[in-house]
Amino acid sequence: MQDVTSADFEAQVLQSEIPVLVDFWAPWCGPCKALSPSVAKIAAETEGKLKVVKCNIDQSQDIASRYSIMSIPTLMLFNKGEVVEQLVGLVKPDKIMEKVKRYI
Repeated sequence: MQDVTSADFEAQVLQSEIPVLVDFWAPWCGPCKALSPSVAKIAAETEGKLKVVKCNIDQSQDIASRYSIMSIPTLMLFNKGEVVEQLVGLVKPDKIMEKVKRYI
């Protein structure tokens, strides 16, 4: 899983040939840390079909603002440069996979 910032968000997420799951998080967020293993598991299970990236909202406030991230963790699934799914809070891995499977 790689980190994306304001500098490479467009290239890594919006211009991706495959769907991208973006994990919006912050280092001080407890639920974000709890969600991280689930996101890593999904990244491993969908390698090659889904790109999974993390976006630190403290370092990329402009992206968080652009996508109206009001609480974290927030997962956004992008397909062809558009947001197609959004999950907010500590979501179970099977719920995340249910959303992702529609696009891979």
